[in-house]
Amino acid sequence: MGGFNYMKKVLGALLLGATIVSAFIAYGMYTNHSAKQTAAIEQKQAAKKPEKKAEKKKKPVLKVEELTYQLKDSRTGEVMKEFKPVHYKDKGVYDQEIKQLASELAKGIDTPMQNIKIDENGSLTGGSKQIILKEAELVKNLQDLNTKQLDVKVPIYETAPNVTAASAQGIADVSLASYSTRFRPSDTSRNRNVQLSAEAINNVVLGPGDSFSYNQTVGERTAERGYQPAPEIINKQLVMGIGGGICQTSSTLFNAIDGAGLQVTARSHHSKHVGYVPAGRDATVSWGGPDFKFTNNKDYPVIIKAYANVNTGVLTVDVRTSQRSI
Repeated sequence: MGGFNYMKKVLGALLLGATIVSAFIAYGMYTNHSAKQTAAIEQKQAAKKPEKKAEKKKKPVLKVEELTYQLKDSRTGEVMKEFKPVHYKDKGVYDQEIKQLASELAKGIDTPMQNIKIDENGSLTGGSKQIILKEAELVKNLQDLNTKQLDVKVPIYETAPNVTAASAQGIADVSLASYSTRFRPSDTSRNRNVQLSAEAINNVVLGPGDSFSYNQTVGERTAERGYQPAPEIINKQLVMGIGGGICQTSSTLFNAIDGAGLQVTARSHHSKHVGYVPAGRDATVSWGGPDFKFTNNKDYPVIIKAYANVNTGVLTVDVRTSQRSI
């Protein structure tokens, strides 16, 4: 009986131990599984979290008024001037500034056309192209500045005389219009000036679209070129000046080309009435001042014939063209 009880205690102890071991094993399996589940959940949550984007550095904002622009010749691409539009935000001030800039650049660029002439042998001679900076177009380009394009086109246009030997054939055949004025044969100094200026415009040929500048064609009136002191009108007063009398040539020319229907582009009146043309029919000129200009708006070339007869005191300007042109 005593041995049986002992055996019961041993079996009970073994059973208790086995139970405890099973419990530990079960607990270990549970905690291990829980850990795996927890890790899986954390991994999924981590995958769902958006990655923080790297912060970009803000670029500085460019402003037109802080930049330097290069004004480039539209013909060659050469830089003519660097320009800083510091008043760009102030429209009134800026517009005035760029208009003045365009005007200053144009003064150094603009060149009137030197017209072709016909020499004593009937051959074409001389002539050079007109060069014009379009000021309004440059102003528009400067008004439309942006921060991406720092080159600004300076619009310069060249126009060569539109005359060929073929188109000038028989150009003096027919008179389109003629005009004459009179002067005193005894006023030799003044008459010499009229004669020289008439010779300067004689045989000038204008093709379709060609322009004419009296000052450019006649040139500066100087003693070295043969011009004489003679009375001229300045501020309503008659004063002595080199080249006095050349306005009679320009006024006679105006009436002739106006009669021929050519387009006048620049003309000024004297400050005092002149006696050689009716009131309002004059065209005063001055070197470095007023000029008389016109354009051949016909679709055919014309030639200017001018002759001052110092013996009879008659100056005549005749605008002619070929018979086939009209």
